[in-house]
Amino acid sequence: MADMSEIRRNLTGAWRLMTGRADGLRLLDISADGFWNSFYAIPVALPALAVGWLMTANGIAADGGGRLATLAALAVVDLSVWIVPVIVFVAAAPQFGLTNRVAHLVVAYNWGEALMNWLALPVALFLLVFDVSQQTSDALMLLTFIVLTVLGWRLVTTAIGRGAAVGSAVFGGLFVVSVVVLITLERLMGILPPDQLAG
Repeated sequence: MADMSEIRRNLTGAWRLMTGRADGLRLLDISADGFWNSFYAIPVALPALAVGWLMTANGIAADGGGRLATLAALAVVDLSVWIVPVIVFVAAAPQFGLTNRVAHLVVAYNWGEALMNWLALPVALFLLVFDVSQQTSDALMLLTFIVLTVLGWRLVTTAIGRGAAVGSAVFGGLFVVSVVVLITLERLMGILPPDQLAG
């Protein structure tokens, strides 16, 4: 497990990439060891992820679902949504001449995902603690999604270092894979009914 100084350095590097500063890559370890060590970002993000799982599980349990089984299913879904796009990118990168950017993207993506989960935590805690209207909740969630999407796009584009067009194409691919994995697994695991997903 990475120590606290490494975690802070990696998260700082990811944040700099999110703000469009390519020097953030200097704070990331893009060696072979750094590639694999970047997956330590997953346990770093787990506490923040768990809050979202708890919120969703509580809502489903209130409708008669099993809380523990729902928590496990949500964990499988979220971790798959994190990891599968990375695997797809690694497999597809040689076809698009991006082999030499694999380590840069994967390391940045992993630490960026961890940071974005922590950035979203205050909103999740606010919605968990305070009884707000559905309209307010939806507005906050939409705003958070937009902000995190923009930050994620800037991180990917900056880490790829091939210009906005290539970076946007890579980000779009990662996003599409994430959505496909999310919807497919939620349907398979029965977390959300098909009609709700379609709506």
